[in-house]
Amino acid sequence: LAHSPDDLYLQNNGKGSQSYFDKKAAYRTKTNRVKTIKTPGGKHTAQYLAKHRAGAKCGDCKICLPGIKHMDSRGFKNAKGREKTVSRAYGGSRCHTCVKQRIVRAFLIEEQKIGKKVLAEKMKKSKA
Repeated sequence: LAHSPDDLYLQNNGKGSQSYFDKKAAYRTKTNRVKTIKTPGGKHTAQYLAKHRAGAKCGDCKICLPGIKHMDSRGFKNAKGREKTVSRAYGGSRCHTCVKQRIVRAFLIEEQKIGKKVLAEKMKKSKA
């Protein structure tokens, strides 16, 4: 009976050596994935695999932020500042396209305000 590497026990060589889970529960849970490795002493042991992390997402468009490592909350807590951000406005929070949209939107709003002011002055002059 052949077992996959993430089953409850791992059979490796013809001698019937088995590598059992050495920590956590003895069930196939998401955090209990293992890979069989052979130690320098010739013993087979289970090496625990880390989960794949989703990574930081843009707050506006929800895409994965490029340039920021995929880490869990503990990883983010222990990481250096330069690993959690990119050197740009809204660095570790928004993607470049959303930042560009915000800049353009702010510029257009300012232009609109100036245009309204000029129009109000024109109306004032025409009434007087």
